[in-house]
Amino acid sequence: MIGVQHYLAVSAILFVMGVFGIFLNRKNIIIILMAIELILLSVNINLVAFSAYLGDLVGQVFAMFVLTVAAGEAAIGLAILVIYFRDRGTINVDDVQQMKG
Repeated sequence: MIGVQHYLAVSAILFVMGVFGIFLNRKNIIIILMAIELILLSVNINLVAFSAYLGDLVGQVFAMFVLTVAAGEAAIGLAILVIYFRDRGTINVDDVQQMKG
């Protein structure tokens, strides 16, 4: 039988993959955004797993809010990325430092 500890293990693996994706790849902003989405997905798995374990719907409601925020973040982030690419011709994170000042 699948218990809460199995969901927590999957969530921990996704969280670690997201953190490694952010820290190991600092060149491509698309991969950084995908790593943030993995972290948010691990949070959603935790919320839903504990919600089902406790028999309460509050965790599932919070998971829906997190999904809404993640969708907004992805849409706005990609729109900013497209505008930046049109202006600079690259999406390298190191080139973002030129925007200061």
